[in-house]
Amino acid sequence: MAAGPQPLPTVPPPLAPERPVAWPRRAVHTLANGLRVVLVESHTIPKISIELFFRSGNAAATRIRPGLAELTAAVVRTGTATRTGPQIEESLRRMGAELSTSAGADTTAIVLSGLAEFAEGLFELADDLARNASFPPEEFERERRQMLEELRIQRTTPAFLAGERLRRVLFGAHPYGLAAPAESDVVAYRREELEQFYREHYVAGDAVLLVVGDFSAERLLELIEQRFGRWPARQPPAPPSAPLPELRGRRVYLVHLPDAVQTQVLVGNRAITRPHPDWQRLAVANAIYGGAFHSRLVMNIREQKGYTYSPRSSVHALREHGYLTVAAAVRNEVVAATLAEIFYEVDRLRALPVAEEELADMQQYLCGVFALGLATQEGLLSQLATVYLHGLPEDYLETYRERVRAVGREDVLAAARRYFDSPNMQIVLVGDRARVAEQAALFGEVELYDAQGNRLE
Repeated sequence: MAAGPQPLPTVPPPLAPERPVAWPRRAVHTLANGLRVVLVESHTIPKISIELFFRSGNAAATRIRPGLAELTAAVVRTGTATRTGPQIEESLRRMGAELSTSAGADTTAIVLSGLAEFAEGLFELADDLARNASFPPEEFERERRQMLEELRIQRTTPAFLAGERLRRVLFGAHPYGLAAPAESDVVAYRREELEQFYREHYVAGDAVLLVVGDFSAERLLELIEQRFGRWPARQPPAPPSAPLPELRGRRVYLVHLPDAVQTQVLVGNRAITRPHPDWQRLAVANAIYGGAFHSRLVMNIREQKGYTYSPRSSVHALREHGYLTVAAAVRNEVVAATLAEIFYEVDRLRALPVAEEELADMQQYLCGVFALGLATQEGLLSQLATVYLHGLPEDYLETYRERVRAVGREDVLAAARRYFDSPNMQIVLVGDRARVAEQAALFGEVELYDAQGNRLE
């Protein structure tokens, strides 16, 4: 007689021993013009991935016009002095390659990937885009229209509106306070302003070239010297700055979206940057609080209360400053209850040392996620970008898991008390004021705004 179905085990099996990471060979070199070159050999697939970063982004662009770096990056890929946009696309198809350009607060990137046999052509294209972009007038107008349309969509998106308002609250007149340009800024852009930002900031002395793939580092470095060593040795203008606002006590900033069926909650305060000695301690504390799917915040307001599907806390490291956020999208009727639980978990983390078992579990999780992130060329490039754009030690990745495991219970408690600034956390709500204003007032004085960022009475 056949045996019936076997009962499932009630106790999960023990975790397997942590596997060592086999670090690929890395070569680091600085060209005479200041360009930093990082080459990592990875021979698992015949592919090469290239990321050319400039340490200037939208924060630096505010001295010309807000958000200008983003549009500059979009237009850069549409033509050069010797190639039209269609010719660039044809070159990419011929090489089986992909191209993207982007800009954030502190960086601009030209990213290429394709078959390793076309490495020379990929570097030639990267060099051409970085030095000879022509900014075709018709492409400038097309990308500007696209940017305006995206801004209009963002103005209906609660998560964007919450992030924009919190950045303005935390950073004030500092360039980091501008999460996105106004439509009037984009309308006023002139093609010559994009060319000015390009000339001033796409320069060798401000650049990092990261390459991962199937190549010989010695031979590839010769190619890079020939191609990129011709760039003039220049530095960009100093980025603008401004003093940060003083934030005392909790305050609520309500962005009114009429008839919104739920409310976006965003709580935050300023924190630290990646080179800070406390960064690893704060990262572990944040993971325990709300930075992982099995964190305290998720277990509380998702699993136990059912207020939201995906609450999350994050630590954001910009170059000059950092900040911490706690986010959740919830039903209108549980806004106050959600905020109460957010602060309950913050204060619990600040009051009591974490249990040894909970800490060990989160350390295991962080080390595992880190190892998974190195499994692809793109993942490895992302980790390398963190190191070289933030000026971290050369052995930062190799010693990451060791440093995570070295964080103790008292380290987590100290980091929570220092950087989860519960008494002075700022609160942003995006929703219908008629449904959430009374709940908002329970947590501090309320300032009211519309979706365009205008103050309302």
